Amino acid sequence: MDFIDLRSHKAQIILTAVAASVTTYGALTAYNAHTRRQQRRRLAKDVEESMNLKKDEDNAKVLLEDDTLPLKDPTALQDLTEFPDHIVREQLARVYSFFGDEGMQKVRGGKVAIVGCGGVGSWAAVMLARSGVEYIRLIDFDQVTLSSLNRHATAMQADVGTSKVNCIAKTLRNISRNIEVDCRVELWRLNDFGGELLEGVDWVVDAIDNISTKVELLKYCHDKNIKIFSSMGAGTKCDPTRVQISDISNTVYDPLARAVRRRLRLQGVTSGIPVVYSTEVPGDVKLLPLPEDEFQKGNVKELGAFDDFRVRILPVLGPLPAIFGLHIASYVLCELAGKSIPNPMPVKGRKKLYERLHRDLLHREEKLSGQTTNKLPFDEDDAGFIFDDLHRGRCTIPPHTVPMRPALVRWDFSQPLSLENCVVLDHSEADRHVRECWGEAGKRPEQLWGAATAAVVSRRAEEIKRVRDWVM
Repeated sequence: MDFIDLRSHKAQIILTAVAASVTTYGALTAYNAHTRRQQRRRLAKDVEESMNLKKDEDNAKVLLEDDTLPLKDPTALQDLTEFPDHIVREQLARVYSFFGDEGMQKVRGGKVAIVGCGGVGSWAAVMLARSGVEYIRLIDFDQVTLSSLNRHATAMQADVGTSKVNCIAKTLRNISRNIEVDCRVELWRLNDFGGELLEGVDWVVDAIDNISTKVELLKYCHDKNIKIFSSMGAGTKCDPTRVQISDISNTVYDPLARAVRRRLRLQGVTSGIPVVYSTEVPGDVKLLPLPEDEFQKGNVKELGAFDDFRVRILPVLGPLPAIFGLHIASYVLCELAGKSIPNPMPVKGRKKLYERLHRDLLHREEKLSGQTTNKLPFDEDDAGFIFDDLHRGRCTIPPHTVPMRPALVRWDFSQPLSLENCVVLDHSEADRHVRECWGEAGKRPEQLWGAATAAVVSRRAEEIKRVRDWVM
């Protein structure tokens, strides 16, 4: 085997190249190691400085004079009674990016009055303050109770027995140093200078749960062209997917909305008031009962705080009033910023379906009777109730599939059409139902579709009875 001659010129060149490569690699490795050590030292120093920051008045003064963001020491701002604009803009940075400078100028300059500072009103107030509204007027005569802690946005156990208005104001001032909270511990009533309580505001939030006072407030604002958003009933509800915003004239299956709508109509107000409400129809939830000994004492109406305020209370699941309040805050903020919500999706998305179901049923009934039928015993909203609420958007026939082309059809042709006597089938099944069950020689529906389907129809009829008791 031949060995390389280290004395040759070729071998010396190779060895020189290898030595240079090793030296270069070593230098790069040493430099990278040194760089990593330096970075670790700087990181450790930054962490130590961040953990050991102390409040210092001189540093705070320098910080406030310097509008460089983000803030290095937010604790230095705790003693300030009002924040400079660059600090406010940092706090509201996400809202500024949504509405823009012009929109946020309107939001911060907006004035909102909240009438009713319970579960709904408190959540609306908190989110309006967090989003930049710098003037909020709180109007409520009531105090925080232990039973209201399950739904109130700001109340704690230590606040029980104190004014709801002052309880909310305390939290709002901790959220924003620039907010002006106008506290009015009063019952809103038109005859008791109620109009003066609404002077100078851009929007009024109606979160009153007393029907007479609510109608009076809505009528007054409507007549005076004061923008108002009203909350309907959040009590006894549990399904957040049924909560939506619409005009008062379009509300369905909400007993409070129904009562308010009727009273307003009698006073000449038919529309033009946006509301938040729920289409959910509770089943067995009722007013909480009064103890029997209270009835034995005499007229229970005397137990109310005022003559027209209810004595018994509705069960309330805490998240629902919060959801109502957040809907209100979102709507009012968008209106203040000039970025209105054009058309709430639940109303726009289902109305055409309900109209088609109602129209097809009308045509089917006309064919069966052989004469023109101008009106069915229920309207498009009731058709929507049958389809979505009663039959859950599925066929009545087990296993309750989702129909490709849903249709409403009378169940028992020996009985008149009604909510109880109407079922959901696929279009082809509806044609078969009419073909085989119509006429004196026709089958009974339970013969065609089975006893299990007949039992479902009976259960749905019982549900409708409960709905009638609740809504009607």
